[in-house]
Amino acid sequence: MNVAASRPPIVTGALLVRMATVVASSIGFFLPFAVVPEYAERSSGATAAGAANAALLVTTVAVELAAPALVARIGYRWALGLGLLALGAPTLVLMASSDAAVVIAVSALRGVGFAITVVAGGALTAELVPASRRGEGLALVGLVSGVSALVGLPAGSWLAQVAGYDAVFAVTAAVPILSVLTVPFLPGRPAAAGRAAGVMAGLRTPSLMWPAAIFAASAAGTGILCTFVPLAVRGGPLWLAPAALLAQSATATLAKWVAGRAGDRRGHEGLLLPGLLLSAAGMAAVSLTSWSVSVMVGAAVFGAGFGVLQNATMTVMYARVRPEMFSTVSALWNAAYDSGMAAGAFAVGLLAPFTGYPPALLITAVLMAAVLPLVRNARRIPAAA
Repeated sequence: MNVAASRPPIVTGALLVRMATVVASSIGFFLPFAVVPEYAERSSGATAAGAANAALLVTTVAVELAAPALVARIGYRWALGLGLLALGAPTLVLMASSDAAVVIAVSALRGVGFAITVVAGGALTAELVPASRRGEGLALVGLVSGVSALVGLPAGSWLAQVAGYDAVFAVTAAVPILSVLTVPFLPGRPAAAGRAAGVMAGLRTPSLMWPAAIFAASAAGTGILCTFVPLAVRGGPLWLAPAALLAQSATATLAKWVAGRAGDRRGHEGLLLPGLLLSAAGMAAVSLTSWSVSVMVGAAVFGAGFGVLQNATMTVMYARVRPEMFSTVSALWNAAYDSGMAAGAFAVGLLAPFTGYPPALLITAVLMAAVLPLVRNARRIPAAA
């Protein structure tokens, strides 16, 4: 018997439709991510720049923890549709106002939409991918998401330079709204009862929270890099900020895929330490903002570390729970991602006016290195029953 031929396929019609919403939510999130802070900073200063993305991410985290219950109540289609609309539509308001309060409010509304989209989408992906090939299927969907972010993050910065802020905001609104047309072709409700249970229990489970904390430290660096590097290198070459964001996104996407393959062979826990070290070293290099080469290399190295931790922490967390808790892992992992990004963006927004951007970035690298003792805890805690 041909074992390979008996394996169920990963790519089905439903998964292809799901990938359309993955692309739309990634573009809706990342296209304006580095642009909105610059838009806010021009009228209200660096604190408003940090607060804009912090509002986006804090709201995302808060709603992510409640989203599994919402999905269980209204089903995948309604949850994804509402999430995509809330992610895209509020951006149109920014075409009329750059007032700090307006920018922060819009960012918060978009955070609600993104939270619902990623939690509902993560649980739906786990339903659509065969259990025997779940790791490979999650890597494939993650690759689609990563490529979308790879394109969206630097494209937003570039589009703002060549066509203005309004063009970025219009595209950000249009892509998620149009993707709602695909939602009726997805499954309506979770296949398993009780999927929404367990978020609070997950927060009290060390075997899940140590890996999540390590990932949150690297995610803080991502929030800082995406929010402040365009501002920190202003006055340098025009290509530097988009190129650095592209380097970070590209290496993160590649590293996530490589880490998945290597971790399946040698164990994902062993990747936590090198991932965190690469993240801290890369951010330290980025802090040398007067040297374009250092910024580029640092962004690439940081992206590699972040990509490794994206895959390794998620895989470790999924391996430590039963299948009925996968939605809990999705919510916790995404909350770690977004809370880390929010904390980083907000903290540097407060610090930079006093220290300048290069010292603030270097302090970030030192704080990430200080998280290294957590790796031992994350690796030694046994799997959850």
